[in-house]
Amino acid sequence: MSKPTYVQEYQAIVEVLNKYSEGCKQAKSSIMKPAFSEQATVFGVDAKGKLKGGSIQGLFHAIDNPPFRPSPEAQGVIVSIDIVGIAASARIDTNDVSGFSFTDFFHLLKVDGKWTVVSKIYHTHVAP
Repeated sequence: MSKPTYVQEYQAIVEVLNKYSEGCKQAKSSIMKPAFSEQATVFGVDAKGKLKGGSIQGLFHAIDNPPFRPSPEAQGVIVSIDIVGIAASARIDTNDVSGFSFTDFFHLLKVDGKWTVVSKIYHTHVAP
């Protein structure tokens, strides 16, 4: 009988997602970069309803510059992780990242034995 691997895969994905969350909290893309493929994309919709995004480098630039700032008070939770073989999707809800709240959806692939984010889409919640 083979050993079940779902728990290990789940934990490995949590580690990847935690790099993203910690990078947001510290406003340092260098912390989150290892979570992403160099070819990853990020997309969202701006306040005017227009699609914005593209290369993950845009996220890294945004995280490292104002209005983003270290946010030790930020709180996030992994809402879900769904794994099928070498593909996975995940959702994180985060409050108080530089005064913003987000819902992020990630797609991950296991490449060369390592989970990596290949795409992220997000929703920015209206401030209260």
